[in-house]
Amino acid sequence: MKLRYLATVVLLALKTLTTVAAHAQSDSNVGLYFNPLAIRVSNKYADSGPYAFLGQYSTSQVFYGFDYGGYYDFFHSGNFNAGIDLRESDLHANNALLRQFLVGARVSAHPFRQPFKPYLQASVGVGTTKAPQSTVHVSQLDYAIAAGVDYTIQRHVDVRVAEIGYGSLYTASSETVGAGTGVTIPQSTLISFSTGFVFHF
Repeated sequence: MKLRYLATVVLLALKTLTTVAAHAQSDSNVGLYFNPLAIRVSNKYADSGPYAFLGQYSTSQVFYGFDYGGYYDFFHSGNFNAGIDLRESDLHANNALLRQFLVGARVSAHPFRQPFKPYLQASVGVGTTKAPQSTVHVSQLDYAIAAGVDYTIQRHVDVRVAEIGYGSLYTASSETVGAGTGVTIPQSTLISFSTGFVFHF
């Protein structure tokens, strides 16, 4: 996927640009992560046929996989940071596929004496889905908001205690692929949960 390589190039460029400035900051500018991820995809209408993304007559499915990406904090003010986050995810369930590439605005803070760092971000990008009984891939506009907490255990290592997200996406369906069943399939709701490690520089 071309977007994957673009994300890698952008993150490497951001890391290079911040090498000189990073030593002057008390907080790290760049963080990289590769974490397990679960997303519950649900729709109030059940689909049927070869393009039913959630399975025949099913209204929900839990997808498992991973996400990877990084953030760059370019603004620091006291205990408050702001920057951007780029990430990609790859998930599967019941032979169906869900991939996301998201770019978002990110804010974080250090409001406690303990090394807890809560953050919030809003992202947009592209979501690609494939139904279990089809080889057709459908790409649509994807958006998500997420909130989480990182906990510093070493100078360059955080534990991502938890990240919970909410998003929406038009998935593969009898409507989006164009087969036509007479049923309007709305956007699906995506509820995500992730945990793991963050390496920052």
